[in-house]
Amino acid sequence: MRGLQWFNALSAGATPVEGLPASLKVADGVLGEQPVRFIAVVTDAQNRFPRARNGEVGLLEGWGLAKAVDDAIARGDKRPLIAIVDVPSQAYGRREEALGIHQALAAAAESYARARLAGHPVIALLVGKAMSGAFLAHGYQANRLIALRDPGVMVHAMGKASAARVTLRSVEELEALAASVPPMAYDIDSYASLGLLWETLSVSQIEQPTVQDVERVGDCLVSAIKDIETPDLSSRLGATHRAASSHVRQLLREQW
Repeated sequence: MRGLQWFNALSAGATPVEGLPASLKVADGVLGEQPVRFIAVVTDAQNRFPRARNGEVGLLEGWGLAKAVDDAIARGDKRPLIAIVDVPSQAYGRREEALGIHQALAAAAESYARARLAGHPVIALLVGKAMSGAFLAHGYQANRLIALRDPGVMVHAMGKASAARVTLRSVEELEALAASVPPMAYDIDSYASLGLLWETLSVSQIEQPTVQDVERVGDCLVSAIKDIETPDLSSRLGATHRAASSHVRQLLREQW
């Protein structure tokens, strides 16, 4: 419910966007003095796809995100897009695979990328889990990533239990390995060491944000929007743990 709580808090007084799945919350409002569009994926107990009833990003959510972003692009005002991220996973299921979840999530990611390249500042606010293909579809294409400091805020390709099964380790062994290998860790500080986060913030009540919490986060979002100078993602490559990635890109530019 974190995504819904923060969406409601930040978009208070905004105009809801209709015609989207119930698992999407989209509203046009004002942040600072600038028109923005807030976008969040939320739980929907009545979702026609059972695998997407707990905030997962599935078929309806992927295509719905693409529509919400495409509609914002069509307005022509290059308003910032604020992606509020609390997504536990992509929706795994046979129906999802058969009906092309890869296309739905790719459409969402592509729309966010087109918006960013067209001059829309895209900011992702991580208030809960940012896992798997769900984060790739909703948030990862942002110019700036901001995370709230809390044990419940985590970024990874899969949950600990799943990662342990895939790597043939116990959860305890996985946690021990994560202590020395940042990309394997789940905590925000380890993720920040990869250079992908623009800012991390502490709030007093992450589950039920206070007025002061909302003001602080709002000010940070405004600062992030003002900080964006180019539409690319080159700002993510400055951290020590991204040195190899930077070197590879340099060699590719020199050779090609």
